[in-house]
Amino acid sequence: MELSIIQKIAVWAIPILFAISLHEVAHGWVASFFGDKTAKFAGRLSLNPLKHIDLIGTIIIPLFMLIVSNFIFGWAKPVPIDARNMRHPRRDMAFVALAGPLANLLMAFAWGGIAKIGMLLDNGGNHWLGVPLLYMGGAGIMINVVLAILNLIPLPPLDGGRILLSLLPPRLAYHYSLIEPYGFLILVLLLMFGILSLVMGPPVYFLITLIGNIFGL
Repeated sequence: MELSIIQKIAVWAIPILFAISLHEVAHGWVASFFGDKTAKFAGRLSLNPLKHIDLIGTIIIPLFMLIVSNFIFGWAKPVPIDARNMRHPRRDMAFVALAGPLANLLMAFAWGGIAKIGMLLDNGGNHWLGVPLLYMGGAGIMINVVLAILNLIPLPPLDGGRILLSLLPPRLAYHYSLIEPYGFLILVLLLMFGILSLVMGPPVYFLITLIGNIFGL
């Protein structure tokens, strides 16, 4: 069934808000665990999505993509993190970076459970609640899996790039970090030439299929 713009907004709004907000909160939580309270003092360890909304990344870009496609992508305001406050900055930053994608994977499975509930309600005749939950669950699975895999690409400033920088020898990590100002441009070029879809496609398909099989969707 083809959804109207209003229906698409209703289906995608909550999943994308929590996907991008909890991704950032996870970074802040783990940073706080390792000694950096910057995000906590800034009031950014809140589960309230309104505290993490970025005008362009959370509202304008998702709305534009919603109008021109059936998929939404976006980002929230990054939580402030100062690695100098951590006990072992290089090691700890790897865990901080990994926290975001892991949060998205956990949310993807949670949305799988919500989709299953929607399916059961729909099959039981409660279409008014079952169908919206089923669509919303599917959107939640998709956006969270894509965000998790995208952010694990080892390209600064993505989380995968941060993890790689923490693992490389300091001298090599320094030279690799110099590409960070061009990271977004490189990502766009990879997208334009179809390389990004080739890289992300298999793991995204695997995880979505896995979640679908686990919950019988």
